[in-house]
Amino acid sequence: MKKIFILIAILAATTSLRASNDTLDSLKQKLQSTKNDTLKGGICTKIAGEYLKFDTIVNRNVRNYYQTEAIHWTLTALQNYSFYEDTLGMRRSFDDLARVYIAQHKYSQAKWFLLQSTKISRKYKDAPALINSLVKLANVKMDNKETKLAMRDLNEALNLSIKYKLPAMEAIVQQNYAYLYNRLNDNEKGDIAAKRVAEINEQIKKDQEVKDLAAAMPKDSITVKKPDSIKKKRVFTDRKSNKTVASTAKKFASL
Repeated sequence: MKKIFILIAILAATTSLRASNDTLDSLKQKLQSTKNDTLKGGICTKIAGEYLKFDTIVNRNVRNYYQTEAIHWTLTALQNYSFYEDTLGMRRSFDDLARVYIAQHKYSQAKWFLLQSTKISRKYKDAPALINSLVKLANVKMDNKETKLAMRDLNEALNLSIKYKLPAMEAIVQQNYAYLYNRLNDNEKGDIAAKRVAEINEQIKKDQEVKDLAAAMPKDSITVKKPDSIKKKRVFTDRKSNKTVASTAKKFASL
């Protein structure tokens, strides 16, 4: 029976890899045929996204190849985003690069890219993205045995989640407090954090049930007046520093 499960897993991995290769071929052909340079960054990000599936690959050599390609295509995307001052695209690239370096246990590089991501989120007061980056930074610092620095990041993330009333994100932060306290062998505080996670999730569940009940109830006909104008979504930009940061990122990634 065990051999059957192993065989099924191998077949599933092979099928998935073949499908990924087909997608990669299609994306690379699309990149070559695309004449609008402003679209190329997004295509490179999609190509990198296929290689970012390295954690599903068992073979070490293939996994290492995927990680190398993920870095290459993400840096290519970053260069394009920087040239066209697409700060959101740059932040996505920083996060993707950090993910690869975390997997490779290259914590200095991972921290650098996560810090670039947090700078963008801080500048535009994007609390959810900033909390996510701070939690990732805390995890990197935990792995690097920098517990005091990890605690500082989690404290900031917790304050932000409370300030902006983001209970789901507060639960994530509390869960990481539990991880940190358990690593420090402080089981009492770890249990308190875990209990808080359960309480928050229970409250979220109750709130959702209330919303679902309200949505199911019959409502009077209400005419909603559409706004006269809709503001276009603004692309975050930082014209003074984007190109410099992208150039520095390439140099830092090559270390």
